[in-house]
Amino acid sequence: MAVDSTASATWTGDLLSGQGKVRPASGVFGEVDLTWRQRAETRESGTSPEELIAAAHAACFAMALSHGLAGAGTPSEKLETSARVSFQAGEGITGIHLTVRGTVPGLDGDGFRQAAEGAKANCPVSKALAAVPITLDADLA
Repeated sequence: MAVDSTASATWTGDLLSGQGKVRPASGVFGEVDLTWRQRAETRESGTSPEELIAAAHAACFAMALSHGLAGAGTPSEKLETSARVSFQAGEGITGIHLTVRGTVPGLDGDGFRQAAEGAKANCPVSKALAAVPITLDADLA
């Protein structure tokens, strides 16, 4: 059975001087402001589509890595994951960098990096973003 996730956005005005709001249908967080300045010039306030993609990618990658590690007989105790999505005005998303630090008893650094590379290649969000270069730093805690 497929599960659908939805969010909505409202935008008023032109790209450079307009403003918008985005909200997930689940209500997990409230309406968040969007502006071109927040997207392309500063990360001081509000959010951007790229920040939301980063959150989704970090979560998906962590879940995929956790699953892969457990399936290999070395379940993780903790995975701390972040994703940085780079946006360049006029070009779009130019790259994504994943960072993970894990506590995995019984696994060495090479095994952890190999598992992390597998998760990077196979998590559903990575697959959806395959047109963008994705890099990875993976280390044991």
